[in-house]
Amino acid sequence: MKIATVGVHVLDTHVIGIESIPAGSDGQLVETIRFSPAGTAGGTAVILSRLGAEVLSFGAVGEDPIANSLLAMLEREGVDVTGLVPKPGQQTSASVIPVRPNGDRPAWHCIGANGAFVLDDLDRSKLDGITHLHLGGPEFLGGEAAGQLLAHARDIGAFTSVDVLAPGDPDMLAWIADALPHTDYLLPNDEQVLGFTGAASLVEGAKALVLAGVGCVAVTQGAQGALVVTADEIIEVPAYDIEVVDTTGCGDAFSAGFLRGLSLGRDLRGAAELGCAAAAQVAQGLGTDHGSYSLESIDEFAAATPTR
Repeated sequence: MKIATVGVHVLDTHVIGIESIPAGSDGQLVETIRFSPAGTAGGTAVILSRLGAEVLSFGAVGEDPIANSLLAMLEREGVDVTGLVPKPGQQTSASVIPVRPNGDRPAWHCIGANGAFVLDDLDRSKLDGITHLHLGGPEFLGGEAAGQLLAHARDIGAFTSVDVLAPGDPDMLAWIADALPHTDYLLPNDEQVLGFTGAASLVEGAKALVLAGVGCVAVTQGAQGALVVTADEIIEVPAYDIEVVDTTGCGDAFSAGFLRGLSLGRDLRGAAELGCAAAAQVAQGLGTDHGSYSLESIDEFAAATPTR
């Protein structure tokens, strides 16, 4: 598997042990503060690389210390970062994620350079030889440009997938509509599917997205696992029974596991099971890069761990 992960790259700062924001200029001790590479392209890239794929990242960063940290983390994971272009005057996209004791995780985001990335920043010749293109955050490019990129990927023989970062909203779906007919796999969460379509159920919403041109919709449902819908199939896959530390990046992990499973010749159910197992791995720590895991260890985990 040689995959281009295109779009949103972020440096996350996780803060564990937040009970409240201190009043005034008061301080508060917390348990842990940790950085990790993230984003619908960047986080997915890390996990795909750990699962044995050859990964090339494309997007934009600033010319700042945040970029230095993010690029170093991605390179350490084996991701080719030569497609991440610097944008003068922009800061690298970053988030601060305070995690409360009950697992709630409000967040502060700075869009930064992700909002300045345009299709002309991507040297299409660098896509030659890829087997897959994953676009994280098509809303930043806009549907027309995203559709052009996905169509080009298909023209050179690659499969395509899309993960939307924005919340579900009918206007957002209209904004990216031109990309949908060129999307083999759409990887939303349950709230996005219902928000995009206004459907009464996830199955109904996923079917509406298939009718809009998507080949397959693989929906994450948090503790409920995943739902995979095509024109001919409806597949439900449960989540694994684990103790959750932080769910940040679980959607990216599912995307990576699902796509890697397909590349290995697994059917839709098997790919979704690998996606859920990868998400479970990430949920047990902080960030996509916590701990040490591989395709083999995640398969072993899946075989030994009960589902919910």
